[in-house]
Parts: sequence; C-alpha cells; structure tokens
Amino acid sequence: MVDIIVWIIFGALAGWIASMIMNTNHEQGALANIVVGILGAFIGGFLMRALTGSSVEGFSLPGLLVAILGAVVLLAIVKTFRRGSSRV
Repeated sequence: MVDIIVWIIFGALAGWIASMIMNTNHEQGALANIVVGILGAFIGGFLMRALTGSSVEGFSLPGLLVAILGAVVLLAIVKTFRRGSSRV
C-alpha cells in the first residue's frame, strides 16, 4: 500500500514539474498531474531504454528526471493535437 502512495506522489511531482515546464499548469489539476507524471514515467523509461540501451529504475533523481522528460514529451504531443483540433 505504501508503494502505491509513493508512486502517486512521485507521479504527481513529475507531472507538476512537467506542466510548469510546458506552461500547462493552469489547465490541469492535481489528478491530471498525477496521470501525466505516471504516463510520463513509462514514456521516459521507454525512450531512455530505446536511446541509450539502459534503464532507470526506482525512486531516484535520475528516475525523476526521466519521468519529467517523458511527461514533457506527453504534454507536447497533447498540445500539438489540441492545437490542431481547435483550427477545425
């Protein structure tokens, strides 16, 4: 149970930092930050493994940075699709 709570906090932190980097913090709440952070960790882990051949596991500063990178990529993709759909 404690692991799940720690993952949620880690995801929230990564998602919140990424939303501040991408200037989307005013558009999303805490739940969206958590989801973006957790999905970002998966995306960041995949990208790290694909680009470097190594993986970052566990709760650490490198793990947080990879999660933030993945969350920024996710938010950039979402912003691109939102921008494209608003022109219709």
